[in-house]
Amino acid sequence: MKILVIEDDAETAAFIANGLKELGHVCDLAVTGRDGLYMGTFESYDMMIVDRMLPELDGLDIVRTIRSNGVKTPILFLTTLSGVHDRVAGLDAGGDDYLSKPFAFSELVARINALARRPPIDTIKPVLRVADLTLDLIKRTLVRAGQPIELQPREFRLLEYLMRHSDEVVTRTMLLEHVWEFHFDPHTNVVETHISRLRAKVDRPFEVALIHTVRGSGYCIREPDSSA
Repeated sequence: MKILVIEDDAETAAFIANGLKELGHVCDLAVTGRDGLYMGTFESYDMMIVDRMLPELDGLDIVRTIRSNGVKTPILFLTTLSGVHDRVAGLDAGGDDYLSKPFAFSELVARINALARRPPIDTIKPVLRVADLTLDLIKRTLVRAGQPIELQPREFRLLEYLMRHSDEVVTRTMLLEHVWEFHFDPHTNVVETHISRLRAKVDRPFEVALIHTVRGSGYCIREPDSSA
């Protein structure tokens, strides 16, 4: 992917750019808000990473202006401002996700990959499918191999998020933020508990498991390996 990083801190910018380049991405860097706005508006990118606090022009103003110009490129805010109000302001301005500093590079990559594979709003389908598992977002029903499965509301949201990001590793932090709307670590096993309950309904009664734990990273729902 071609990624624009708008970040004025030289150490952070180099850390991100070097890591992304090692993964095969093309990375452009803007160190001021005005440069970032110009590049984000008039050049084509697959992804933008925007710091909130920038010289000359604030990150919120950059994103608002970019969106007002019809640019739909996924945007990830990266910042030390971690309060709920700050996160809401970033998302309301047109950002697609929010990651607080300091951060693990693996978390940054996971969020970039998730955003890159997120379909545009006008192409989102009301029915999600992974193998023989079908989740109907309109009827709020779940069926696997022709058998209806009852889910609690939180289980439904959890499965929906996993299925929207099928074949991707979804981290615990991403689930806390997008399913529970926690923008902090509650230091409980709420994610693990709900994953276990979901597996008991979706996987255990059937021959093939679809929900997998990726040790040290998170969870992934994917089609069975036909070669296995």
